[in-house]
Amino acid sequence: MGKKEHIHKSIIEACKKGKDKARYELYQLYSKAMFNVCYRIMNNREEAEDMLQEAFTQAFMKLDSFRYESNFGAWLKRIVVNTCINAINKKKVELTYCEEIYHHQLPEEKDETEVQFTVANVTKAMEELPKGGRMVFSLYLLEGYDHVEIAQIMGITESTSKSQFMRAKRRIIEILNEQKPGYYEN
Repeated sequence: MGKKEHIHKSIIEACKKGKDKARYELYQLYSKAMFNVCYRIMNNREEAEDMLQEAFTQAFMKLDSFRYESNFGAWLKRIVVNTCINAINKKKVELTYCEEIYHHQLPEEKDETEVQFTVANVTKAMEELPKGGRMVFSLYLLEGYDHVEIAQIMGITESTSKSQFMRAKRRIIEILNEQKPGYYEN
């Protein structure tokens, strides 16, 4: 990791000096992973692309505050997540959370071979979740934030974050159980 860290450090330092080539290089290193974060939160390709550009713009402006106390990817991801959350909050769209309606019992046990819990299938099923539940699910399971952090990011309580995650998880299972095998596979 040491060698990779030095390469990134030299690129980051060149970015701090305003070198466009270094900025492009840093963008190339992180843009795909950060786009995936944006897409999981925004659930819309165009909005995700806009958020990615906005987040990188903010990151380049704040780069002097990056002191190598954490991994650069984690620092950048925090900016990306906050950019997405702020954009959603600006829209003043009331987040729709997973309702208690999903609290009903799941159907009888199905043969495990019928339901495919692959990353692709779960990600596709996430698109059907209400925005608030999808965001909590994504931030917790896919981005690795804990419920305390999610509560702070989204302006909700920790217990709301936990309950939304559980409801979203149950709903994902229901969606996948309702589909025929291979439904989501390309």
